[in-house]
Amino acid sequence: MTADAPPVSSKRSLRRQRRRSLREDALNLPNMLTMGRIAIIPLVLVLLDRGTPRDCFWAAILFAVAAITDLLDGYLARKRGLVSVLGKFLDPLADKLIVMASLVWMVPMGRIAGWVVVLLLARDISITGLRTIAVSEGVVIAAAESGKAKTALQMVGILMLIFGYPYRFDFGLFDLGMVDLVHVGKWLIYVSLVYSLASAAQYIGLFASAVEARRKQERRA
Repeated sequence: MTADAPPVSSKRSLRRQRRRSLREDALNLPNMLTMGRIAIIPLVLVLLDRGTPRDCFWAAILFAVAAITDLLDGYLARKRGLVSVLGKFLDPLADKLIVMASLVWMVPMGRIAGWVVVLLLARDISITGLRTIAVSEGVVIAAAESGKAKTALQMVGILMLIFGYPYRFDFGLFDLGMVDLVHVGKWLIYVSLVYSLASAAQYIGLFASAVEARRKQERRA
């Protein structure tokens, strides 16, 4: 004996509810901020491509706005109870797109070495794949502190690279003179690379330990 199939009207109602839910998720404030962050990426790249001090200044301002919205949308989603599946997908995607697009774009400009960008890309792709496997295995890997430090250093470093020109820093009693922000940005990215590799090793260790612990539990059951 087989169970009766649900009525066609019920299926249509469920599809409508899912479409409505997705539309509501897309139109909530945190997700709109996230989509705005994605929309900013072409503007940052166009201004970078022009390459004048004025254009690079405005590209840096837009990048800073994107970084601020990254903090803001997460806060609003948690504060207002608007955490959604769409947001969980878009938020990390937006972060990786603006970071990697900016870095890749600045390689031919000579502001960052290609090997650094390749290592950062390889690290992020590997950790994303590892997290996907972890989820399929029912393993939750908490964010590492070194990963958070890496993100902060990367964002500030990229901001300095986007500014891209020497600026005079005179704070009255402290006159630093002309500071080449490209050199500052490069060193921040180099330090972030060390944190990136350290957090990657930490993630791999946590994943291996969690999988081994789960297998031991399964053997005992």
